[in-house]
Amino acid sequence: MEPASLEYALAKDEQDPLGSFRERYALPVNRDGDPSIYFCGHSLGLQAFQSNYYVKEEMDRWARLGVKGHFDGEPAWVDYQDKLQQILSGLTGANPGEVVIMNTLTVNIHLMLVSFYRPTRDRYKVLVEYSPFPSDQYAIKSQIRYHGFAVEDALIELKPRTGEYKVRMEDIEEIIDLHGPSLALVYFGSVNYLNGQAYSLPSLVQKAHAAGAFFGLDLAHGAGNLLLKLHEWEVDFAVWCTYKYLNGGPNSLAGCFIHQKHHAGTPIPRFEGWYGHDLQRRFIMEPDFIPMPGAAAWQLSGPPILSLAGMRAGLEDFEEAGMERLRNKSVQLTAYLGSLLDSLQDPRLVIITPADPEMRGCQLSLRLDPPDKRIFHRLMDSGVVVDWREPGIIRVAPVPMYNSFRDVYAFYVILKQILKDL
Repeated sequence: MEPASLEYALAKDEQDPLGSFRERYALPVNRDGDPSIYFCGHSLGLQAFQSNYYVKEEMDRWARLGVKGHFDGEPAWVDYQDKLQQILSGLTGANPGEVVIMNTLTVNIHLMLVSFYRPTRDRYKVLVEYSPFPSDQYAIKSQIRYHGFAVEDALIELKPRTGEYKVRMEDIEEIIDLHGPSLALVYFGSVNYLNGQAYSLPSLVQKAHAAGAFFGLDLAHGAGNLLLKLHEWEVDFAVWCTYKYLNGGPNSLAGCFIHQKHHAGTPIPRFEGWYGHDLQRRFIMEPDFIPMPGAAAWQLSGPPILSLAGMRAGLEDFEEAGMERLRNKSVQLTAYLGSLLDSLQDPRLVIITPADPEMRGCQLSLRLDPPDKRIFHRLMDSGVVVDWREPGIIRVAPVPMYNSFRDVYAFYVILKQILKDL
């Protein structure tokens, strides 16, 4: 059967053991009222229908019980996040107590830098990936300046070789060796938001630690996308949002991982707040801070319950589907998309995401040469939801939780016609 055919795509969907999860999500509609081809889960995941029920349930509890809702109900508000943190621990390869849901992504970046960026006169530099997401850049640069160092000296940003789009592992290792004695922190996104490159994290962690630096991760494009083993890899800390692949809702609460080796012994610096205080003594309102065990000690305030409720259905779906099965489908979907795009043989279209499945998630970044934004607008007008990033990059993400092989084929047909017309 010809892969570039509807019959092939439908046959693959028939064999998909996760295909029924698509029916649990609200697909945005196009101008004709038909479901869109939604390939933008790397930016905002879709709403699980069950989310409406969970949020309404908490609104009703608030109306019915008022303040008593903190302790009345299953789960009560005071421990509503516990089950969700267990699911996130499983998704990220963390041990119990190493994951906490709190704040939003950039707030957590700053809180982790308080603990893990402690520069000295000799060891003060931060190594970051190629073209990190702006949130990371703003936070890191401001922390460097806060500590009295010059960004131009203290921040090292990797660059790909001339004419290439990804950063080679040997080049990263060479940079770490070069700056090792002055490195305080190596901080990467697990998947680069722009080119879609996934990094070899176990090797990077070992290399950073051998140089005497902490290793931190931004998992905004990795959580719910890749198989992760944060504890086993000995990542020092990781932060992520939940509104992308994890389908937590617009600007939903964020996750944070802190390796258990940093929980005990000599405490590392951190900012503290009421919700990180010992749960059994929290309502005694005592003046001296007694930390909760594990990552929970880094909490400042209580998590908003309505946001937790909105996140709940998406995370429960991940628990049911299993990350290994989702990753397996993701590899197949993305490979199918890549093969169809390659078959177009259009010189205007260059896939800048690595071809090796081990070096990417479900996102393919397509560079247009020249950067003709009309192609993006035509896709959107045709009911295909993707996004545009300068300079001339269209990011396409077939998400395994709710996208299908038929979606990929339909996208290919539409794009092929657009390229022909233009």
